[in-house]
Amino acid sequence: MAGHLKISGKIISGTGQGAVFTQLEWVKEQCMQKLGFAPWPGTLNLEISADPADVIEELKERKGIELISPDANYCSGHVLPVSIQSLQAAIVIPAEDVRVHAKNIIEIIAPEMLKTALEVNDGDWVTLTINDG
Repeated sequence: MAGHLKISGKIISGTGQGAVFTQLEWVKEQCMQKLGFAPWPGTLNLEISADPADVIEELKERKGIELISPDANYCSGHVLPVSIQSLQAAIVIPAEDVRVHAKNIIEIIAPEMLKTALEVNDGDWVTLTINDG
């Protein structure tokens, strides 16, 4: 499916595991090469309002960018470039066996702390735009 997809969600607190993932050297290097930015330590977690099964299916149909782990202790994953307002970011699409959140939670990485850059807090709503094809 080509074109724009908009996903709205409410900002929620995460588990803190995103900071570990985003600071792995291979993740930082591949994000810089493939997305054009090194991720801020951590992720922004969005609780999506739409039917999570529909959103997950739509995301799986879109061509993501693979982050390939050189370390057997970590699995590879996919990211999907998005924008939030005018800020560059990416949805992290983990393998199902390492997913730590419910299916209605989307994790976002960006080159800066999104809560500060967007001037938002837990409970606020934001909209992501996926633009491809």
